[in-house]
Amino acid sequence: MMSRLLPMDKGRVTVDGLDVSTTLGDVLAKRLSILRQENAINSRLTVRDLVTFGRYPYSKGRPNNEDRKHVEQAIGYLGLDDLSGRFLDELSGGQRQRAFVAMVLCQDTDYVLLDEPLNNLDMKHSASMMKLLRRAADELGKTVVLVLHDINFASCYSDHIVAMRHGKVVHQGNPDELIHPEILEDIYEMEIAVEIIGGKRIGVYYL
Repeated sequence: MMSRLLPMDKGRVTVDGLDVSTTLGDVLAKRLSILRQENAINSRLTVRDLVTFGRYPYSKGRPNNEDRKHVEQAIGYLGLDDLSGRFLDELSGGQRQRAFVAMVLCQDTDYVLLDEPLNNLDMKHSASMMKLLRRAADELGKTVVLVLHDINFASCYSDHIVAMRHGKVVHQGNPDELIHPEILEDIYEMEIAVEIIGGKRIGVYYL
């Protein structure tokens, strides 16, 4: 609903005081950037072309010097300098996902919503992506909202977790409050132990 993909049955959703159902798209896009789970983008775009799309709410497809500065900063921040001229279909899954995240950060909004940003990434690239997003929140002052299925990534990198089951909020709190066997078992409906590893609370389960 925050991303306008689903209609609301009742109530309202606001982002920084803006009602997402009534605010003009161009206005909302300067406050909230969204990376959806599936992104239908022409694969013959280069990385730089894709990242430049993040400036569309400001330049309407005619990037100026300020836009180009944001593009270069986003490309550098995600470590894509050597790939900026490559086409998307020439990239690995991890590289492509970094390019999409660079596009979202290039939009330069205070609020960032990422739906399944670890989709199709292996363990190494998933950990790398979470570190990048944590760094963006800390260094760039972004409020980053992630949709994740891996509770351990949420535990290691999140400040606040909202746990949902069957479309309803069942628990929420910080990792220290939420990552306990009885709470995880209520969320996932299976036995889960909790271990402290590297100072983080980690859920351990067996098939």
